[in-house]
Amino acid sequence: MKFGLFSLMSLRDNPGGIRGVLSDTRRMVRLAEEIGFDAAWFAEHHFTNNSVSASPLAVAANMAAVTSRIRLGSAVLVLPLYHPLRLAQEIAYVDQVSDGRLVLGVGTGYQPFEFARYGTGVETRTEHFIECWDVLEQALAHGHVEYEGSFFSIPSTNLMMRPVQQPLPDLYVASSNLDVLRRLVPAGGKPFVQVGWLGSKVLAKKVADMHEVWGKAGFSHRPMHVAVQQYVHVCDTAVEALEAAERARFVARMIDALRSPHLAFEGYKVQAPLLKDEPPLEVFRDNLVIGHPHYVAERLIEEFRTLKPDYYNCFFQFGDMPIARAQRSLARFGSEVLPLIEKELGPLNQLGATEPALLRAS
Repeated sequence: MKFGLFSLMSLRDNPGGIRGVLSDTRRMVRLAEEIGFDAAWFAEHHFTNNSVSASPLAVAANMAAVTSRIRLGSAVLVLPLYHPLRLAQEIAYVDQVSDGRLVLGVGTGYQPFEFARYGTGVETRTEHFIECWDVLEQALAHGHVEYEGSFFSIPSTNLMMRPVQQPLPDLYVASSNLDVLRRLVPAGGKPFVQVGWLGSKVLAKKVADMHEVWGKAGFSHRPMHVAVQQYVHVCDTAVEALEAAERARFVARMIDALRSPHLAFEGYKVQAPLLKDEPPLEVFRDNLVIGHPHYVAERLIEEFRTLKPDYYNCFFQFGDMPIARAQRSLARFGSEVLPLIEKELGPLNQLGATEPALLRAS
C-alpha cells in the first residue's frame, strides 16, 4: 500500500492569495515527505479559482527543489489540451530535475469551459487523448517521433530530452473509457478512481464498476492495480468536522459548476450554485473520512478491506482549508492513524499489492 497526498490548490479565502496557496502546498508536501508518503500529486485546472495549478508539471518541478525523496505526480495531465511534443519535453525535464521522481497521471478532461478556451472540443476528447498519447509514448520511450493523425501531423523528430525512468515513468489513468484503457494499460497504466464528496459507498461501487470495465477491455488475465482518492480530515470536535465538511461542499459545488460551459463569475472567482438536491452538511461529513483518529482509522481499514487498493491518495487541504488545520490533520494522520491501521492490518507496505514485484515501501 502506497499513500499519496493530493493537492487541488483551490483559492477561496487564503489570506496570502495565490502565493499563500503555493506556500501552503509546499508545507504540506514537505510534511507528507517527513511522514513517509510515497508521492505528492498536483491537479490541473485553468482560468478559475477552482485551482491555481494550471501546470502540474511546473508545480512538480518547484516541489522537486524543496524535497528529496517523495515522488511528484500529475493528477492529472489533461492530454487534449496540449501539443504532445511540448508536453513530452516537459515531462522528461521534470523527471530529470527530480532525479527520476515523476509519476505520470493522465486523463481526458471534462470541463467544456477549459476546452473552449484552448480551441478544442470536449466531444472529441477521447480521440484527441489517444493521439496525444501515441506521440508521447514514442517520444518518451523511444526518443523519436513520426506521426500522422487527425489532430497531429509530426515529421520525423529526434528528442534530446528523455526521462530518467525508462521506458516510462509510473503511469496512472483517470478514465474508465474502454478505448483509453485498451491503449494505456499495455504501457503500464493503472486506473485512478475518485468520486469526490460522494464518499465511501459510491467509491466502492466505482471500483467494482472499474473491475467490470477492466474485463470488458480484455484484461481479465492480469490483476488490476487500482489507485483510489478520498477526502481525509483528522479532528476532535463535531464543530471542526462540520467546518471541514463545509470546505468539501465548496469543492463539490465548484466541480459541479465547471461541468457547464457557462459560468458565473465575480472577478476571477466562480459563483458556484448549490448542488441539485444538495444534502445537509452532515451528509458530506459522513460520506467522507472526517473525524477523530480512531474513527478515521476504522473507516480506512474498512475501505482497505473492501476496495483492496494498491494506492490510497489522500486529499487533506480541500476547499483552501487553513494551513494550520490541514497540517495538524496530516501530522496526526501520520502519528496516530497509521499506527492504528498497522496494528489491525499489519505492515502497510504489504497491503494491497497482488504481485511482489510491485511492492514499494510506503
